[in-house]
Amino acid sequence: MAVFVWEAETKKGEVKKGELDVPDEATLRGLLRRQGYKSITVKKKPKELSEYLPFLKGKVKEKDIVVFSRIFATMINAGLPLIQCLDLLATQEQNKTFAKIISTIKEDIEGGSTLYDALKKYPNVFDELFVNLVAAGESGGILDVILNRLSSYMEKAAKLKSKVKGAMTYPASVLVISVGVVSLLLLKVIPVFQKMFEGMGGELPAPTQFLVNASAFMQSYFLYMIGGVVAVVFAFRRYYRTEKGRLTVDALVLKSPVFGPLLKKVAVAKFTRTLATMMSSGVPILEGLSIVSKTAGNVIIENAIMKTRQSISEGRTIAEPLAETDIFPPMVVQMIAVGEATGALDAMLAKIADFYDDEVDAAVAAMTSLLEPFMMVFLGGVVGGMIVAMYLPIFKMASVVGG
Repeated sequence: MAVFVWEAETKKGEVKKGELDVPDEATLRGLLRRQGYKSITVKKKPKELSEYLPFLKGKVKEKDIVVFSRIFATMINAGLPLIQCLDLLATQEQNKTFAKIISTIKEDIEGGSTLYDALKKYPNVFDELFVNLVAAGESGGILDVILNRLSSYMEKAAKLKSKVKGAMTYPASVLVISVGVVSLLLLKVIPVFQKMFEGMGGELPAPTQFLVNASAFMQSYFLYMIGGVVAVVFAFRRYYRTEKGRLTVDALVLKSPVFGPLLKKVAVAKFTRTLATMMSSGVPILEGLSIVSKTAGNVIIENAIMKTRQSISEGRTIAEPLAETDIFPPMVVQMIAVGEATGALDAMLAKIADFYDDEVDAAVAAMTSLLEPFMMVFLGGVVGGMIVAMYLPIFKMASVVGG
């Protein structure tokens, strides 16, 4: 497939221009003729610099997709044709990368593709959940309703993600500051004190000697230490990409004393919110569970959801296999069972998601209040201990002189 730039006249003599991704020039010319165009000029579009250097490409953010979905839904609800909606959205989109994608989607639809097929070409922008719900909206004639649900879902999912990021940011930032302060002291401050200690003569106290040795080691092997950290990070990422590595790391994360309970609550909130959105949009439960499992972000939770899906395909209810996992609490399982029995599973899942959004808020607040004094004591203990160790020889000398 290649991108071609075309220019042609309509039957009324109007000049139209555009771009289209097709196998070859002949295919594009035939497509344009069938649409009634004449005096067709076609040339292959030259590659942009960003195609050779991917890091130059602008990134499509989740916020961009939320705004796109919300405005798209409003336009469709107002009765505007699909092509016109996409044309207006591409024109007003400030993110050039996203605007280009929307324009290409519009051209694909003009060429006879469905919206689902056009969106499916951009998996890095529109995930499987998005395109499957759009397909359900197209087939059911409720695309505006589906897009509104999608934008609401993504807004709540982004809010949930920001809560977790906020919880992780504080301890991570304190740890980075601690490492930075300790490194600065060992590389710049301790050597100054060491020269002063050498002039005093005598044997240094054990804590001070330890710091002097640590400073000398760090000055000699600083670059090797940085290389070692990079190598460990690289090795960990390689290991995590393996099936065994993901199972081991994800299991340890869920069992961790502080972050484990929080991540389980996040998993329950995300699972129920996503499945509720899909079921209320008419997506079959087996297909919905398959898609939900891929958005779990943790292979242990993904496997639990897929086992549930397998059990449902064998005739069991959704509540029974969920009860057998260690991820979903008994209250959640019982509420899902009630939703199944009453035929209002999507509404019950949405209620569970709202409840667990509040639970995540409470868990983040509790974890922050627990970690804050611990991290402050840790930082103060490390830095304060180093300062005391540096001044011990001075205190010792003062006591000798005073005696």
